[in-house]
Amino acid sequence: MDSLEDQIAACPIGGDGEAPVIVSCNGVSKSFGAVLAVDDVSLSLRAGEIGALLGPSGCGKTTLLRLIAGFEAPDAGSIDVAGQRVASKTDFIAAEKRGVAMVFQEYALFPHMTVEQNVGYALGRRPDRQRVAKVLKMVGLDGLESRRPDQLSGGQQQRVALARALAPTPSVILLDEPFSNLDASMREHVRGEVRQILRTAGVSALLVTHDQEEALSLADTVAVMNEGQIEQIGTPEEIYGQPATRWVASFLGEIDTLPGEASGGVASCALGDVRVSPQLSGAVDILIRPESVSVGTGHDGGYDAIVVERIYYGHDQIVTLELSGGVRVRSRSIGFPAWHPGDRLQVRLTGPVTALVRA
Repeated sequence: MDSLEDQIAACPIGGDGEAPVIVSCNGVSKSFGAVLAVDDVSLSLRAGEIGALLGPSGCGKTTLLRLIAGFEAPDAGSIDVAGQRVASKTDFIAAEKRGVAMVFQEYALFPHMTVEQNVGYALGRRPDRQRVAKVLKMVGLDGLESRRPDQLSGGQQQRVALARALAPTPSVILLDEPFSNLDASMREHVRGEVRQILRTAGVSALLVTHDQEEALSLADTVAVMNEGQIEQIGTPEEIYGQPATRWVASFLGEIDTLPGEASGGVASCALGDVRVSPQLSGAVDILIRPESVSVGTGHDGGYDAIVVERIYYGHDQIVTLELSGGVRVRSRSIGFPAWHPGDRLQVRLTGPVTALVRA
């Protein structure tokens, strides 16, 4: 596994090497009293790309967003936006002069203003009505210009906030937990709408979220934060399928750990031999996602196992299987055929795994 510095160089947030860097954070730190909220963070966001800062509550992701926005000043390091140094120990450009727009968790819409007035507010005392109309059409709210926020659904309020952010043509839009106020049934639909709007606008965006599904489905590249530091940067597929640490692996979803022995780029475990980094040697832990484990009733070279538990979701199911010797591993598959405790199956590894030096 590459070092974090190598990850950042090879895959900055928005990792298209051809597009110019819009946001660059270099060694940024911020403390509040004795609490080190952001600890020596470096990342970049490229033009037209959607990045996500993903981590649990209190990990420092919102503080980092506020540092980029200009609501806080860093104690160390530097921040550049669209090629301009906006923050360092000696420089500080005010938030309204950075070309950065923010969509707040609570949307921060003015309840006494219409949709048109809320969006126009971002353009000053004499807003360009044609620009307001253009962004309202872009977000699918044309025809609702005269409504007030309390006459809109949660998803529509979300789009008003996004239109207001887009109106002044910012270099980057920052979104702080933008879907947390929506019902679970609405979130997936609105996420898709927001992603399409950002793509249509061609604007760079940086999203803060604690929701793994949100980050993986919306962002091009994800930075996983923990205790003020970035533990891994990569595409959604990379951070889910090839977690750099045990913490990243467990934070992003179900994971099983099997003991293994590595040599020459191969590690042996209870589910056979798997390819690992040639640099690994000796005792390792094999981290396995349930999606990487296939089950069936045929005799195709798998390992005998018995189902000891099943969680059924309809569209899919997770079964816990016990191999000979008592080793247990989970498998996620579609909801049919439905397996039940006591079923005897064949188990094989058919997807990617990650190997780490045993702790």
